[in-house]
Amino acid sequence: MLSFEQARRVVEKHASGLRPRGEERVGLLESIGRILAEPLVADRNFPPFPRSTRDGYAVRAADLSSLPATLTVVGEIKAGAEVLLQVGSGQAAAIMTGAPAPAGADAVVMVESTSRKGDRVEISRGVAVGENIVPRGAEAKQGERLLDPGVRLDAAAIALASSVGKAHLLVYAKPRVAVLATGDEVVDVDVSPAPQQIRNSNSYSLAAQIRAAGGEPVLLPIAPDEPERLRELIGDGLKANLLLLSGGVSAGRYDLVEQVLGDLKAEFFFTGVEIQPGRPMVFGRIPGSAAELPRGRGAAGGYFFGLPGNPVSTMVTFELFAKPVVRALAGMTPTKLVFLHARLKSEMKTKTGLQRFLPAVLSGEFDQAEVELVPWHGSGDMAATARANCYLVVNPAQERIMAGEWVPVLLR
Repeated sequence: MLSFEQARRVVEKHASGLRPRGEERVGLLESIGRILAEPLVADRNFPPFPRSTRDGYAVRAADLSSLPATLTVVGEIKAGAEVLLQVGSGQAAAIMTGAPAPAGADAVVMVESTSRKGDRVEISRGVAVGENIVPRGAEAKQGERLLDPGVRLDAAAIALASSVGKAHLLVYAKPRVAVLATGDEVVDVDVSPAPQQIRNSNSYSLAAQIRAAGGEPVLLPIAPDEPERLRELIGDGLKANLLLLSGGVSAGRYDLVEQVLGDLKAEFFFTGVEIQPGRPMVFGRIPGSAAELPRGRGAAGGYFFGLPGNPVSTMVTFELFAKPVVRALAGMTPTKLVFLHARLKSEMKTKTGLQRFLPAVLSGEFDQAEVELVPWHGSGDMAATARANCYLVVNPAQERIMAGEWVPVLLR
């Protein structure tokens, strides 16, 4: 049994050694959310010309040493226009935001500091050399690397790729993540359950989390509480890049997952974590080829997670432990777990000994952020978790937190 921090470090260490299974070239819009597999390089200087950042007048800063100053307007420059004029001493050019600064000008005065009459403009405020002009190549030089492989392609990255003329991008192939729900009490989502049965929600919540993390879920049939069939389905799951099992990892008579994995000569890195929800979980690897493990580039080498069967526990443990492995297999550069902080809205009491990740609602804005627990009935309460937008994180040593205290929060 490991602490949360110890278990997280174990996962991060193994994730750091994993590699994506391949690459593919896709259209720019199809690359949204994918992981970049090639460097993104500037095809020219950015900006390619000295760019005005304001509407106003392009001037020589020295001409404004005595104010107010009156200059002769020699023309107007709009964004996208070819610049054919030059600004000399005592002259100015009207200029728009994004337009190239003309030769001779070394600053731009904002239009709010000017008053124009015909071809003359009176300027009431001085400027420093370079003010309101971005020099050519200031943002990036031609040939400079703008993004490294391993970056997830969000809106800003897509904008950058389009600005360098990339209609297609090389991205890493999505890892295949097998999901295996276990238990005689679990039935398919389209089956009418008996009074003692429940529908299979875990496979679908995990599929959603896998896709959000950059993977491709592979849903396997539900495994019954029967060793031979469970072993067969685990073998099928190990053909994917990663196997996630839900249920069957507690200490009950019919919790068979650890037993079957042990029969397959699994190496267990940990078999429990001091957290709530999610304490009974396992992380390990099955070496060799007993289950026809993939040996191609990027294969996870038989890695598996045995997640608890209670729905909230399944979601929490994926977020905390399985997600870094999925991201690593997807080619993403490793990142640390980030906690926000908010003030606790109402006093709460809890038991010591476990790191707790409790469904909560984060509200407010700026420095007025508040968090409040969602009333719930344990790790099987999916309805309460669906109403939450974060997890309130409680230190194992805390048994009471007063209203108004700053507490860590993990966004969902």
